[in-house]
Formats: sequence, C-alpha cells, structure tokens
Amino acid sequence: MMVSSIAHTSSAACLEGFPEDPAIEKHIEQQDIVAGLYSFQEILDFGRALFVAKFNECDGRGRPAATGIDAKRVSAGPAFIRTSGPDANSCAGCHNEPTVGGSGDVVANVFVLAQALDPVTLSVDPSVSNERNTLGLFGAGAIEMLAREMTAELQDQADGLSDGTHTLRSKGVEFEIVIKDGALVAAEGIDTDLVVRPFHQAGVVVSLREFTVNAMNHHHGMQAEERFDLNPSAGFDPDFDEDGHRRELTVGDITAVTLFQAALGVPQQIVPQDIRQRFSTHRGEQLFNIIGCARCHIPEMVLSDRRFVEPNPLNPPGTWSDSNLSYSFDMTREGPGPYLEANPAGGAVVRAYTDLKRHNLCDPENTPGAIRYFCNEQLDQGRPSQGERPGREYFLTRKLWDVGSSAPYGHRGHITTITEAILRHGGEGRQSRDNFVRLPAHYQRSVVDFLKTLRVPEHGGLVHGEVAESTQGESSRFFAVD
Repeated sequence: MMVSSIAHTSSAACLEGFPEDPAIEKHIEQQDIVAGLYSFQEILDFGRALFVAKFNECDGRGRPAATGIDAKRVSAGPAFIRTSGPDANSCAGCHNEPTVGGSGDVVANVFVLAQALDPVTLSVDPSVSNERNTLGLFGAGAIEMLAREMTAELQDQADGLSDGTHTLRSKGVEFEIVIKDGALVAAEGIDTDLVVRPFHQAGVVVSLREFTVNAMNHHHGMQAEERFDLNPSAGFDPDFDEDGHRRELTVGDITAVTLFQAALGVPQQIVPQDIRQRFSTHRGEQLFNIIGCARCHIPEMVLSDRRFVEPNPLNPPGTWSDSNLSYSFDMTREGPGPYLEANPAGGAVVRAYTDLKRHNLCDPENTPGAIRYFCNEQLDQGRPSQGERPGREYFLTRKLWDVGSSAPYGHRGHITTITEAILRHGGEGRQSRDNFVRLPAHYQRSVVDFLKTLRVPEHGGLVHGEVAESTQGESSRFFAVD
C-alpha cells in the first residue's frame, strides 16, 4: 500500500462564501511521524485533538452514499441516526467517563451491525442489532500487545500438531483446540486462526487501529484513506461515500489517534486511606481469588516486550499494517501515565483482570423471563459456535482494572451495581457466583470494596504497588500517592 508523503490541509468543501472551517484544519503524514518530524507528545496532542474533534461537513463528516461497513448505499440515509449511524459528533461523545478516553453512560450505547443495513433501521429490537455499552480505553495499548504476544505463542504451539484434541497455553490461559485431517476445526474461546482479538465485547477486532478505522466510518462518516483512497483493489475510490471529500483521515491521522488511545494511562488499584476500608479491601482481594473469580479475571499477565508498536501486523485488509513505517513507545515510561510496571527481564506487568478469552455466562437459571443480562443478544457478530452453543452467547472476559470507574455494567449497561453484575453470572461463571452468594454479607461487601478500588486514577488514596504496613501487620503491596 502506497502512502502519500505530502502533508495537507483540509480541502473544505463547504459552499463558497460559507463562513465555516473544518474541525481539523491540518493533517499529518505517516512518513513525517516515522522520520521524527513530530515529538511523541506532539503526536499524542494531535491524536487527542482528533479524538475530541466534533467533525463537521467541512471535514467530510457523513457518508451519504455508503453504509457503515464500506458498501455503497442504494437508499438515501439521514445525516444522523442513533440506530444505524452516523450517530456521534466525536469519539469523546461516547468515551468520556470519568474523563476523555473512558467509558460511557447508557445514553451513548451503540447498535452494532445495524450500520450495515440499507435502508437504515429505526428499530432497536435485538433481532436487528446488538446493543452495547461503551467500554473504557485506558490501558488499551497494553491489552493489544498482550493479544499479539498470546497470538504468536498459541500459533507456534499449534504448528505441526497431530490430529486430536490439544490444550494450548499462553500467559496462564488455556485454550482447547481440535485438529482433524491436519486442519484446526474447533477452538475454545477463540477463533480457529488462533488470533486473540481483544476489542469489542464480542472479541472480534484485532487492534486499536482496526477499531478506530471502523468507528470513524460507522459513527462519524469519516473515512480513512488506508481503507478507501488507497484501496482500489477492493472496489473503493477516494470519494467512496460521495460527500465531496478525499483523504478525510490520512494514514498519519489514524496513527496519531491510535497512539493517543494506546498511551492512555493504565488503571490502578487506588485504596482508601481509612484503615477499616483498607482492611476490607485487602480481605476482598484474597476472597476474589478464593471463590474462583481470578480463574477468568486473571489478576496479572506479563508482557515480554514493554513497547507498543504501531501498526499491528495482524491488521486485516483495509487497515494499514506496513511494518516498514512503524512507530513505537515504551509503555513503562512514555505517555501521560500511569505506566505499566517494568520487570527486570525487559517486559512489563499488566494487571488487567482478564484472560482475553471468550466465555459463556448463560444458563437456564440466569435467563428467566424477559429480562436477560449476559445472555441478551440474538446476532453472532462473527463469534463461532462452541459445539451446540451459539456464538452470540460468548463474550470476552471483562477487564476489571477500571471497574470502579466504569459503571454501568453488562453488555448493554443495564446493570447498575457490581453486586448485580456478579449475581447475573451463570454458565462458566456459575460456580464463582454461587461461591460469592454463600459468603457472609460482610465478606461479600469486602469483595465489592476491593473491586471498587480498581479505577482510572484520580487524586488521593493508595495505589497497589509497594510495601507498607497493613492492618494485620502483614506485608501488603500498597503505597501512598498525592
């Protein structure tokens, strides 16, 4: 894929004499990023500007002749429509809790797969789309790099295996696979290509860049040149959506906004100063492990390489993946922070409380009547079936490292408390859920107290990290922060 090396200013296609300017007046080029013409901070600042920009007609906002999945539209679509998109002015319109880059309220829910419909739908019925709550992006760079390393390890282990059932292991996570006639025909909790896809609640997107290119088109009608302008073999052209704009987002633009998301600070455990609350938190952390929650919500994984490298070589066609023009930064010391904890071997510790694997939380006991929580979707969205269980029942293990800052909960955001979220677990989470129910009430409160300390960093409190004296005189890994 050829990339233009000429920096450009937005060609505002507003009517002559129309006194308006684009939200983003300047664009940057990938070659200039790689050549070092911009500092890392300048790249992040520009990426943030793209993330918060309220795109307008002069930027090329909207996709009058195209759907949200890169197909030509036959019927006319509205400029904005919540159910099918475009449905937002800016990325930060949905990712804003507790600050830019975070999660979103129910009012910002997205209707996944409806962007493909032509004509657009006015319905929010689950037979037409999967309604999803907005997830936070803090620590997302570390999550993507974990997925890349896990993918490489799993694919290496599977290479050359004989027919039969095998168990692969990566970062403490087990995946059972089945090989028949030399081909991998089934895999537990992952696609049969063994690519760990850590984004979207269904686990169907491989990278922040793919997520960004998709979202810019779906939610804003802002089309990335790497998918449209530079991709004629796929049937695209520089003004595929016929809005009068070309190069709406350059390869460099997408790199900048991807790096901004990848560099967002890592969530931390922020423990209260009050001695009683600290003790309850410490006890809750122990109970979290004892009752089995940590089997899927793995407290920590270790990265072999502490760098975030953009682009991801696993990116699908239409999403830039040329490693000859890559850019990297150290997630243990660069960016706004907080950072990952470095380890002596050159890697880093990621305390995300996930296994990046799909699980089924559905069983007859947790799906009574009309109200369903973790078993509420009718469309598979590319998730493969697991034996007799349909793909729509499988979701990635939720990252809990920001759970204290990311209410509401559940795929649709219709669970209002952490306790409810635990109680709604069934299927593969049934045993841990039942263990929680059997705890005395004050022990249940400790588990919840612990989970509430996992947050996007704010001021005050104690952060999980170093040694201080605990209420029982034990060694406890907490230290004070301003």
